[in-house]
Amino acid sequence: MTELDPRLRAITDLTVAEARETGGRHEYDGKIQDLSPEGVRSGLARLGEGAPPADPYDAAHQQVFEQGLRTQYGELELHRKNPLVHLSNLDLACYDRDYGPEEERQAAKAAHTALWPEAVRGAIASLDQVSAPVAEALIGAVKGLSAGVTDEAALEAHGLLVAHVERAAAVGEPDAALGGEALARLMSTTEGTEVDLGELAGRADAERDRLMARLAESCAKLGEKDRPPLDVVRELVKQHPDADGVIEAARRGTAEAIAFTREKDLVPYHDGECLVGLAPESRRWAMAMMSWNAPGEPDGPSWYHITPPDPSWPEREQEEWLEVFSDTTLPGINVHEVAPGHFSHGRALRRASTDVRRLLQSMAFVEGWAHYAEELCVEEGFKADDPRFEIGVWVEALIRVTRLACAIGVHTGQMTVADGARRFEADTHLAGPAALSEARRATFDPTYGRYTWGKLVILDLREKAKAAWGSGFTLQRFHKAMFDLGSPPLGLLDSVL
Repeated sequence: MTELDPRLRAITDLTVAEARETGGRHEYDGKIQDLSPEGVRSGLARLGEGAPPADPYDAAHQQVFEQGLRTQYGELELHRKNPLVHLSNLDLACYDRDYGPEEERQAAKAAHTALWPEAVRGAIASLDQVSAPVAEALIGAVKGLSAGVTDEAALEAHGLLVAHVERAAAVGEPDAALGGEALARLMSTTEGTEVDLGELAGRADAERDRLMARLAESCAKLGEKDRPPLDVVRELVKQHPDADGVIEAARRGTAEAIAFTREKDLVPYHDGECLVGLAPESRRWAMAMMSWNAPGEPDGPSWYHITPPDPSWPEREQEEWLEVFSDTTLPGINVHEVAPGHFSHGRALRRASTDVRRLLQSMAFVEGWAHYAEELCVEEGFKADDPRFEIGVWVEALIRVTRLACAIGVHTGQMTVADGARRFEADTHLAGPAALSEARRATFDPTYGRYTWGKLVILDLREKAKAAWGSGFTLQRFHKAMFDLGSPPLGLLDSVL
């Protein structure tokens, strides 16, 4: 593993959890980030010191990340408002990934756990502006951090953090909105582009209308042209594997997605091993997720983790969980998480030419790419004889575009969380607690519209590339040009032209 340039190191020191897990920089194993007020001020002061990279693109990419961190921690002080970054700092699940010898990983986990009291002191010192809605939405995640922890000092510290967030839930400000100007600033600086929220909200509405039309067309292929499409979907998702069959269904679907991606040559690299299995206990809050073989790690398998419902849950909750893995929706999840989605992207990241491109990963590109990959597979004919695949893609896309609309609505004050839940019920197949949970996520994850935003930017760029390259355009060339930049901020994507 190469030693990082000091200017790049200043960025990874402010993004320790991401550098460790998605970047594979395991010199951070067993360590925490100082997220106390003084620690954050000190980290920000080091940003931008030293010469920029010689490569003009890398210099611009790095500068976007520096400015994004200044906005996140300096201008908006999100470490004071949002427990999420502190949860990532405490998270021990990263050591359950099979990236190295178990003995070394367990030692790092023990060292990390021993630092919990210090991390919690920093968190409590910083978290003095947590709104009640954010605290309410995250209290379950805060409590879940201690699963499997036996260190008494760590558990005592964890209890203090739980009490602090519970207090915020009881007496915190009732309004979680960042404000339109702040949200626009956050999205603009982290992606190196100027964001007009009104324009983006209009684009979200237009995308919703396009997706609704595509969903109706696909339902008609099933002979369901006279019923409301979302009613059709609500019936389709009830057809799913049982709890014991979910992982095997995902394993079969993964093999299909990888074979199709290779056959169509949709990505530049078709190597590597993707294993499918039960998520580690510490990650079972997620239904499905990719844990890729990170660019800083020795070559090894990536893991597509699946979480079946807990058999101790009430029957209705188990059924709702299994509907996510329905015969209609699971194939699209496989494409998103594996190929040509996250797994394929992870293989390309390992070939990126510089540390900047390997390590500084735009989440709007990461998720935008995987979301784009779903519709790409519809275009290229994956499972063309089964309309349920494309129905599943449109359904998931409707959830993602509703996230974008809700994030903008909630943080500009034009929507309450209850309004957001109603929008999810109107524009997706979700209802009740599931719709409310999605709307609440807007409070603590203000950029969770990144899936649709990233997809739309990639689709726009594809049209530009077709015009610019003419007969030289191929999907493989276009995708490789983007992957050669690593996970580029959206504002720098035009560099591929």
